[in-house]
Amino acid sequence: MHTNRLIDARSPYLLQHAHNPVAWYEWGDEALGRARDEDRPILLSIGYSACHWCHVMERECFEDEAIAALMNERFVCIKVDREERPDLDEVYMTAAQLLTGSGGWPLNVFLTPDLKPFYAGTYFPPDDRWGRPGFPSVLQGVAEAYRTRREQLEEAAESLTAALSRGETPVPQAELSYRSIEVAVADWRRVYDQRWGGWGGAPKFPSASTIQLLLRHHRRTGEASALAMATTTLDRMASGGMYDQLGGGFHRYSVDEQWLVPHFEKMLYDNALLVPAYLDAYQVTRDGEYARVARETLDYLLRDMADASGGFHSATDADSEGEEGRYFVWRPGELARVLGPAEAELFAAAYGVTERGNFEGRSILHLPRPLGQLAAERGLDPEELRGRLDRMRETLLQERGGRVPPGKDDKVLADWNGLAISAFARAYQVLGEGRYREASERAARFVVEAMRPDGLLRHAYRGGHAYLDAYLDDYAFVLQGLLDLYGATFDPAWVERGRELAEAMLVRFWDAEAGGFFFTTADRPDLISRPKRLADSATPSGNAVAARALHLLGRLVDEAGYLRRSQETLQALIGQAARMPRAFPSLLCAMDAALAPPQDVIIVGDLAAEATQALIAAARAAFAPDRLVALSDPARAGGRAWPLMEGKGLLGGKPAAYLCDASGCRRPVATADELAELLAD
Repeated sequence: MHTNRLIDARSPYLLQHAHNPVAWYEWGDEALGRARDEDRPILLSIGYSACHWCHVMERECFEDEAIAALMNERFVCIKVDREERPDLDEVYMTAAQLLTGSGGWPLNVFLTPDLKPFYAGTYFPPDDRWGRPGFPSVLQGVAEAYRTRREQLEEAAESLTAALSRGETPVPQAELSYRSIEVAVADWRRVYDQRWGGWGGAPKFPSASTIQLLLRHHRRTGEASALAMATTTLDRMASGGMYDQLGGGFHRYSVDEQWLVPHFEKMLYDNALLVPAYLDAYQVTRDGEYARVARETLDYLLRDMADASGGFHSATDADSEGEEGRYFVWRPGELARVLGPAEAELFAAAYGVTERGNFEGRSILHLPRPLGQLAAERGLDPEELRGRLDRMRETLLQERGGRVPPGKDDKVLADWNGLAISAFARAYQVLGEGRYREASERAARFVVEAMRPDGLLRHAYRGGHAYLDAYLDDYAFVLQGLLDLYGATFDPAWVERGRELAEAMLVRFWDAEAGGFFFTTADRPDLISRPKRLADSATPSGNAVAARALHLLGRLVDEAGYLRRSQETLQALIGQAARMPRAFPSLLCAMDAALAPPQDVIIVGDLAAEATQALIAAARAAFAPDRLVALSDPARAGGRAWPLMEGKGLLGGKPAAYLCDASGCRRPVATADELAELLAD
């Protein structure tokens, strides 16, 4: 019955709203010009395609003819995909938090024609309920206040806009020291859930950077409680319903403290971040369960999220057939029909499927007790049980594939793909499976070729077009991904592409006055403030990743300028982290890397030679997150030899490894055992 301007949008989220009776605009000159010309307030509604409550509000409010008429009569209505425009989301989410003390999506913000916010909220019901005003009441109240109390609203908007700018100024610089990490670990210990893992109560979100910092801290100090917090959290997440027990991969977060009932959307960034955390835990403990979870998560990304071009899609929805989670839940009768009664009974016992269910009459698959315990109860060999269950899981996964799947947001985002490039590259380094290296290379080629049409990186890609100028996170995350890919392939071309991104990042985002990086370039007239993300959010802080990547790049190519900018970024932000340490795990990881004594392993030899591969495997074997491993391959004619490789050659015509640290370079060794012995000292 209706088609609005969003029909021409690229974003799958905006296209979901293209047939609302609301006269939606995309953010741009047409909408902003109309608000100014007609002196009309703006209703800015921000969400994303996998957001469950965004869909609820659309059904209840934006598809309602009467509510839409009220919106169209009183406001210029603008829809924004937060994944396309994280800059707008950052500015106006901060405004909402200042106004209301909380935030979330859908985010609905009312602006003056000059884009200054004066009222905000998240989900609004279609009528007054739960002691909250319904959306029609909000629309009428805001419109009336704008008409009768305009001057007062504009004063409040001016004050709020000034507060947004003040919030971007970091606290004074502080000394870089392990003390900040120790304070953070103590703070995490205070709010740690001893029974279920994780920090705080419901809802619980995965925090990969926190887990990685705890593993780093354990490696440096030997502190057992740090390791226990990390591994217990990983164990509980992987055994809960937040983990897709059939298809692999993690849902967005758990609504309860037990990691049992998730919001069922799956995001590329969550899974790309959690894979390295599980790989780190595997290297620390050598517990194969962590490697299994990492493999299953990567295989999920390859199976369900890979674009034919080589990049990875953004997200899948929580809902299918109009119900949240329907695609993922089971009843005992369904298991019996697919598996047969005997196998179905065993599977139900293993994965907590009951007649009563644990989610709206159906069961979310989870592991209520360790499989070893179930094997003992049934008198089964644990490996035999695992094999039977794996075969059943594969059968049920095929059966599930015949259901109506959740919707997919198939746009490719540079920053989230940078995280995926890192995850696959790290997996190859740890697990040695070539398909993961190949996936990382495909994604990297796609980003550096298809998403840089004129040499400058773009943020998004869909339908054959790269669009939207890239943000800091795009540059920083892709840079880190390319450096991790070098560590997997030893192809110097990835470092050269990374240097190009690093140079552009420094020119476009560096804060010459206060240090660190802005989130956007300076030439953004449609922003009322220039955001500077300091703390982690659902993804690591771009400043933290930039600091870590520049430190690694500077060490690799011996460029003091990169090392200096990394140091200045850490010094500019660490004071803020000292005040709120739990909000800055990625920055603390970057600082930990910068403080770590340097340890470089330079291997000289033909990459294809068995002896060279043995040396590489020895260098990668242990959990050493700050060890730099580089390769000088005489067979690669024209390959760039960076200063750290100078003076290092074959040993008696055979591959050799050189270990260099703060005291200089040790004598070269020719065997993996000798290198392992050196590294163990």
